[in-house]
Amino acid sequence: MKNKWKNLLMLLAVILLVVLPLLFVNGEFGGADDAAEGAITEIDPAYKPWFKPLAELPGETESMLFALQAAIGAGVIGYTLGLLKGRQDRQKLNDQKN
Repeated sequence: MKNKWKNLLMLLAVILLVVLPLLFVNGEFGGADDAAEGAITEIDPAYKPWFKPLAELPGETESMLFALQAAIGAGVIGYTLGLLKGRQDRQKLNDQKN
């Protein structure tokens, strides 16, 4: 029962960490791409990009997709490291038994 409350509190904390910044932060989220584009047009106003984006997304959506991509990558890396560590520990246990 104690673990159930602990899990619920952690879930609530995660939800608050996601929702509160969106409620209290006003303004546009800019990234390195926007800053680079501004710097390039300052240097060479006649510069034309080689490619156009497939879809124009609002800044918040673009940031959310980038964060989702980072989270998925971190999950894959964490899972892989855990899997390898588990195999190593299992192998050590088998070696000690023999």
